[in-house]
Amino acid sequence: MQRFRNKTALITGGTNGMGLATAQKFIDEGGSVIITGRSEETVNRALEKLGEKAFGIVSDAGNMKNLMNLQHEIRKYTEQIDLVFANAGYGRFAPLEYVDENHFDELFNMLVKGPFFTVQQVLPLMKNGSCVIFNTSMATDIAMANFSVYSAAKSAVQSLIKTFALELTERGIRVNGVSPGHIKTNIFNNTGLTGDQIDSAIDEIIPTIPFKRQGEPSEIANVVLFLASEEASYIHGAEVKVDAGISVIR
Repeated sequence: MQRFRNKTALITGGTNGMGLATAQKFIDEGGSVIITGRSEETVNRALEKLGEKAFGIVSDAGNMKNLMNLQHEIRKYTEQIDLVFANAGYGRFAPLEYVDENHFDELFNMLVKGPFFTVQQVLPLMKNGSCVIFNTSMATDIAMANFSVYSAAKSAVQSLIKTFALELTERGIRVNGVSPGHIKTNIFNNTGLTGDQIDSAIDEIIPTIPFKRQGEPSEIANVVLFLASEEASYIHGAEVKVDAGISVIR
């Protein structure tokens, strides 16, 4: 299937996990991708995997200078973006009493300002029929200990789906979101936990998941590509939960 022939996607945080899986599938279906990542090393490593139809930009989604320069960097490769997957992000978790201003600002800069200004800056490159997809989280539906700042930030992104959908309707740009559950990604890598602590946390999480397993990044990618395709042409302002039902089955 070549649903994305002659189309170009911008995927922020496209060097690993859900972003990388989406980039690979978009290329497999005929498209080209521009990925962003915070380091030249991770960007280059991802480009080696993705091949000649992928291009990379070193850009930190939490850095306003990088965000304001994004359109200029994209124009080095293309004058049109058909899909923006605002995916970049990571988790940092702490009990309420231990959250400080740096923790709060770091997550809101990365998870809220990042996707907001990414879309704003790329809009001049988007035409009728293009689409924006935000990455939210099941954390907007479930109260989880130590997730207060992360959940609040993702809830703000959830709100952007609605407001951006309203504002971009007249331009013919569809806006939707995907809400992942527990997916095999590096979300815990910036938390300061050791490898053993991360494995222990995952072992505790898996029994709470209805399917008793973590989701694969490719399972998120499949939904993102569906939302970006003509098959989803009448879906607008929606958020699709891909969480094995954990947000409704407890």
